[in-house]
Amino acid sequence: MEPKILLETQDYLVLNKPAGLMVHPDGKKDTLTLTDWIISKYPEMKGIGEPVRWNDEEIDRPGIVHRLDEETSGVLIVAKTKEAFAHFKKQFMDRTIEKQYHAFVWGHFKEKEGIINEPIGRNKNDFRRRHAGRGLRGQAKEAVTKWQVISEFVDENDNKFSFVKLFPKTGRTHQLRVHMKFIQRPIVSDTLYAPTKSGALGFSRVALHARKISFLDLGRGAIPRGFWLGSCEVRHFMIKFRPIWKKQQQPHKKHSHLLRLM
Repeated sequence: MEPKILLETQDYLVLNKPAGLMVHPDGKKDTLTLTDWIISKYPEMKGIGEPVRWNDEEIDRPGIVHRLDEETSGVLIVAKTKEAFAHFKKQFMDRTIEKQYHAFVWGHFKEKEGIINEPIGRNKNDFRRRHAGRGLRGQAKEAVTKWQVISEFVDENDNKFSFVKLFPKTGRTHQLRVHMKFIQRPIVSDTLYAPTKSGALGFSRVALHARKISFLDLGRGAIPRGFWLGSCEVRHFMIKFRPIWKKQQQPHKKHSHLLRLM
């Protein structure tokens, strides 16, 4: 399992990470990760970036300035030089980088858009999970997510679903998954945050996809640059959903945007 190179410059890579590929080792699973792929393809990048400590072990993360969960697919930036790493790290710290995700979630919404401003901390009962609202362990950190409904539909079993855009304004661990759970619209096939809801719409992985990222490029006056996955990548994310969509007898006009993406 390998990422697809969407863009390569002398300073950085923009990758499409497939679902099921971990960004870096977690000290638990003995499996190949994105960092293994990076070192094999770009051995000169070893030492770029900052390692993390896990159970008193230092884990290298060459070029990694941000990450996606193992089951989340989509666009990811990797720095090839120390200058690029510092450049992108500052943008993430200053929150000037903009990210957009697509997700399928359970249920419909009363409004078509909104903002979730709810601090996130560790779950007091499960070390693997993060939590918003009551039941936190330790100190909670600021977390803000904007959401927007693209489409709503019902499957053949009368289960309600929505296809949404998500815009994280902060970068907490599992932020989007936790926030959607908090407003009782958990992401489809998220067994960690919605274990009582089995996979639906053909997904055997979390139905969350990093669609777009915008940032200031290096050099040339640090011009703004945006990079987003095209229709073919979106179609790959949504392909298993197509048979269910076809069963909708008379799609409402609000579904037209989703159809164009397919």
